[in-house]
Order: sequence, then structure tokens, then C-alpha cells
Amino acid sequence: MSPTDDFEHDLFIIGAGSAGVRAGRMAAERGARVAVAEDAALGGTCVNLGCIPKKLYSFASHYAESFAEARGFGWSVGASRFDWPTLKTRRAAEISRLNGIYGQLLAGAGATVIRGRAKVVGVNEVEVDGARHRARHIVVASGGWPVPPAVPGGELAISSNEIFDLARFPERLVVVGGGYIASEFASIFHGLGAHVTQLYRGEQILRGFDDDVRAFVAAEMTKKGVVIRPRTQVTSLAAGGDAAPIRVALDDGSVLDADTVLYATGRAPNVAGLGLEAVGVALDLNGAVIVDERYCTSVPSIYAIGDVIDRVQLTPVALAEAMALVDDLFGAAERRVDYLHIPTAVFTHPNIGTIGLSEAEARARFTKIRVYRSDFKPLRHTLSQSTERTLMKLVVDDASDRVVGLHMVGADAGETIQGFAVAMKAGATKAVFDATLGIHPTAAEEFVTMRSPVVASSAGL
Repeated sequence: MSPTDDFEHDLFIIGAGSAGVRAGRMAAERGARVAVAEDAALGGTCVNLGCIPKKLYSFASHYAESFAEARGFGWSVGASRFDWPTLKTRRAAEISRLNGIYGQLLAGAGATVIRGRAKVVGVNEVEVDGARHRARHIVVASGGWPVPPAVPGGELAISSNEIFDLARFPERLVVVGGGYIASEFASIFHGLGAHVTQLYRGEQILRGFDDDVRAFVAAEMTKKGVVIRPRTQVTSLAAGGDAAPIRVALDDGSVLDADTVLYATGRAPNVAGLGLEAVGVALDLNGAVIVDERYCTSVPSIYAIGDVIDRVQLTPVALAEAMALVDDLFGAAERRVDYLHIPTAVFTHPNIGTIGLSEAEARARFTKIRVYRSDFKPLRHTLSQSTERTLMKLVVDDASDRVVGLHMVGADAGETIQGFAVAMKAGATKAVFDATLGIHPTAAEEFVTMRSPVVASSAGL
């Protein structure tokens, strides 16, 4: 520290989730003096209460189907039994291991981890449990938090934060919400053996995804046994007896009995108690920190990245924002985040993989589009006796021949989509797809063998 430099840190990061850890690690490796404050387990939502435990539970929930399908391939599978405590214990051990790795990554890079709740008390000053820390740059990476239900009796419901560690497995689960979190947990817990009812106030689940994808997934989930009730709202929750711990009253006058009610109706930026407004940081109406293209807030020394800015709430996006910010502050300032080409997976049963524009979005943006669509029974299910089907869809800008939307519903859709995301980022045209040899027999080859458009329309038609 130079005689005129009264900063302890070059970078002080609030939050050790995906964005905060990546920013702290990369900045420290470039020689910056970095501190990262966190009052919960390292790794944030993704590691502790989101992506990782959710995917582990998704793996677990597929085994019942796999046991049933094995008979079609000549296997005699004996009686099986799912043990909820074992899954919870195994998950907790793995998450604990990952928490340790995140700590090691920060320490190995030379960053200082400060345990405690941080509060911004000046444009260059942060307080953690009474101790003041001065920093040249402050980064808010505090993530998001589930929105609590605004209905009478809402305190009886849980959020996705609590779903992983329920004391007892819910035989009857009511899921409120139609987004990807709600739809994933509806599929997962049905696969684990619960009777699941999913309630959504809109016309169809998964608003924002391609309409064909939405309808296809809803039909497949329903076929498997998830009860999806669109255009339905909860009016109240009430405690019941031992036979019906929670009574869920609906706007049509009916009542559902549930062991557990999961509200997954959205997440809000986690800014409560951070002191941001008091130092002049502008927030959006929902609490999101407002930033410019360099992730700078209305206060020049304070930045924000990740779910707290509420652009795209996905871990890879948070990581990309962290890298762009560090490069801007301590590097060549050449990185920019492409918010258009973001591959996304939804771990419903079956999975969704998508990148680019939906058909409706493409039609609004381009003068004329072509749509290629294939709906088929995968080879595996010709013997498994499962009725599950796969959907694949390409959306093409007719003028440039570029593939601007690619969508899949089927087994391992997320794994399949990742490679095609590279092609779309590189600007691949439908002609390039057509000229690419498929790998046979795979489901993925369908993306390079679709030749006849099912839709060729102009904007507005």
C-alpha cells in the first residue's frame, strides 16, 4: 500500500456465490488485494440450494423409471425402495465437500474470506460485524432470495431453499408456480414417489419458453402422472390435522390436501440490509441493483453482478459477468457478456434444452422465418415400453439462413444443446447444419437431418 493509498483492499466483494467467488478468485490471481464477505455457506444458491443439489435429486428421481424400463431389455429387477434420509445425507456430504473447495479456491488465489453479514456504509467502505473495511472497488454479488407467498397462511408453505432437507418425504406435494424451478421440482418429486399437483395462474407452464416446448413438456409431465392445473390460484393455506397437514384453498372453491406446499413463484434480488440506497445506489422497483454495461452502479466505486442485478438468473451468466467485470477493472476490458446466445437446460422429466429465440420471438424480429420440427419416439423407448417422446425444433431467419433458435425436449437435452450452442454462437446457418453428418443412431442427429420446414411465414402472420 502506497503512502497515499488508504485502501485495505482493491476489491471488496459482498457474497461468495458463483459470481462473487469467480470475481474474487480471478482478481486475486491478477494481483489485486481482495476480500470476500459471506454470512452463509460458500458457493451461494447454486452450490447449496440450487443447481447442484437439484441436479443430484433429478438423477435420483429417474431411477424408478429406469427400473421399470429395464424389463423391456430383458432385465428382471426386484423390489426397489426409495430412502429419503439416505439421499439427503449423501447430498449434504457432497455439498460440504464443494463448500470446502470454494474456500480453497479463494485462499489459493490469495483472497481473504471474511465471515459475516456485510453492509455498505460508504462509497468505499463496508462494515462486517462492526469492523470497517475500506476498498477501492466494492462489488455486490449477494444473489437472490425466494419471494414469500402473499396469501393468508403463506407461512405454512416452504420455498426451494427448504425443499432439499424436509424432515419427512412429502407423499402429497402441491407446487405453486409455473416457472422452471416449480416445474423441475414437480417432476423430481413425482419421480421420487410423491403425488404432485402443480398450480399455475397462467394459461400454460414455463412462460417465456417456446410455445411448442411448453405444450410438449406439459403433456409429457401429465402423461407421467404430474397433475398440472393452469388458470388456478391459491386463495389461502390453513393448517389441518394429521391426515391433511395443510389445506390448500383454490379460487374455484375446491380444496387440496397436502403434506407440503412448495411456493416457487419467483426470486427477488437479495439487497435487504445491505445499505445500498443510503449511499446512493439506485435500485429497480423489485430491488434489483441498476447497473450500466460495465456493471457499475449509480455510485462509481460500487459494482454489482449476478442474480442481484436480475438480468438472467443463471450461474453461467453470473460467472461471465464476473469475468467481464474483473477484466474491466484489472485487465484489458475486452470481455462482454452475450445475453442473446445463452443455452439453458430445465430438468423436468423429460429435460428441456434451448438456445436463442422462440418461434414467437423470431417472428417478431425477422421479416420471414422457417421452422423445422420433429416429434418422435427415441430408439431406447422402442423396447423400454415407455411412451415418452422427444421434440426437436429449429427456428431459421429466412433472409440470412442463420439458425436463431434451437429447442429440444428429451433425455439429456441439456447435454445435447451445449454443443449446438457453440455452433449458433459462431453463426451457423441451416445450410451448415444440413452439411453436417449426424451420429447414428442418436437423437441429436435429428438436428442435422431435418430438411422440410413445417412453418415458413412472414412477421405477423
